[in-house]
Amino acid sequence: MNNTSKSVYSDNVVRNFAVMAVVWGIVGMLVGVIIAAQLTWPALNFDLPWITYGRLRPLHTNAVIFAFGGCTLFATSYYAVQRTCQTRLFAPALAAFTFWGWQLVILLAAISLPLGFTTGKEYAELEWPIDILITLVWVSYAIVFFGTVVTRKVKHIYVANWFFGAFILTVAVLHLVNSAEIPVTLFKSYSAYAGVQDAMVQWWYGHNAVGFFLTAGFLGMMYYFVPKQAGRPVYSYRLSIVHFWALIFTYMWAGPHHLHYTALPDWAQSLGMVFSLILLAPSWGGMINGIMTLSGAWHKLRDDPVLRFMIVSLSFYGMSTFEGPMMSIKTVNALSHYTDWTVGHVHSGALGWVGLISFGCLYFLIPRLFGRKTMYSVPAIELHFWVATIGIVLYIAAMWIAGVMQGLMWRATTPDGSLTYTFVESVKATFPFYVIRLLGGVLYLTGAVIMMWNVVKTIGAGKSVVTEIPAVAAHA
Repeated sequence: MNNTSKSVYSDNVVRNFAVMAVVWGIVGMLVGVIIAAQLTWPALNFDLPWITYGRLRPLHTNAVIFAFGGCTLFATSYYAVQRTCQTRLFAPALAAFTFWGWQLVILLAAISLPLGFTTGKEYAELEWPIDILITLVWVSYAIVFFGTVVTRKVKHIYVANWFFGAFILTVAVLHLVNSAEIPVTLFKSYSAYAGVQDAMVQWWYGHNAVGFFLTAGFLGMMYYFVPKQAGRPVYSYRLSIVHFWALIFTYMWAGPHHLHYTALPDWAQSLGMVFSLILLAPSWGGMINGIMTLSGAWHKLRDDPVLRFMIVSLSFYGMSTFEGPMMSIKTVNALSHYTDWTVGHVHSGALGWVGLISFGCLYFLIPRLFGRKTMYSVPAIELHFWVATIGIVLYIAAMWIAGVMQGLMWRATTPDGSLTYTFVESVKATFPFYVIRLLGGVLYLTGAVIMMWNVVKTIGAGKSVVTEIPAVAAHA
């Protein structure tokens, strides 16, 4: 490289993904609040097929997981891999394609799902033409990410990149296998699998979408951004490597716990339960590693709301990864299965772990990407943190209580062996908890709106910056 030119990081695509993560987060959470209101007051369906719960619910899950979560993962992985490898993104034009291609996937999902075009597979509802587009974008993402790692200027591959890489490769395999389908028309296809095999493949996909998209990818974020924000090295680098290999091996086999008391062979159900229980160890190892990174710097939590987002998210991660293995135990699952306890568990992980770590990392990224030292308003970050945390607690506590109550009511019997309660009675008893859940969701959405205001003001007060790659490569 000659002396007149300087190598700079490819941050335009990071900026685009970071901003759209905030936008899609509000969209996805708004749809979540709408369907929570519909469950509380069914008349809010207005007898319109396009906005019924059955069509909006998959729109909500796709928007928060793949639009909000996906954009955050793209932004953070593209940012971190450049800094840890001391080189710009491999094939920046292909990186730009991943941005526009992913936005097109999200737009097509937002159109097709309310119109009723669905495969019926949870977290994989999109029809086959959109699946092909997802595949093209994901292969491009892999080329950009791994190309950057291969062309790195440092010998070491930082642990965050191991987690990002595992997430990218595994999600690719999950998507290709579970989305194998036979097209009938442009808008309709049938799964290549049938019966219990279809259920097994679906929950191998579904649980590992949680395990790799919503866990491994976000752990990659944790391992880069928590030490950065704390100004401390990761607590134990050796533990991070053990955490990585133990987690990715164990997670892959836990899916059958979604199918307890179904037609799935009993040995497969038990295997899923056993691996789910083993999964507690690497999960808590990662949580401890993240939280203990603050050793000697606990005082920073008092003054740094961004760091608080990250550390509290790890607390929710620990709680969710204790609750999940517990719920996989067959005797516990006999009570929890099909109840709102499951909904509470999912949202303690989604709102508490995925949401809060995403907010924390975006608050780290956005000022740096737009030439500011901090966000426009630090008190607004503080307000967002408390509003979101209170919202999460209301949401999950209401669902836990409602779920245990439902499970107990459904299996209560009279001395003659008949059911004590009708199903409708359990629905009526759940109503107040649905109201509390809705309030929690409104608070969480309010926090996201506060964030959007702060982001708009930060971008308006800042400017796009060009970050040069250090002349002398060093370990990140």
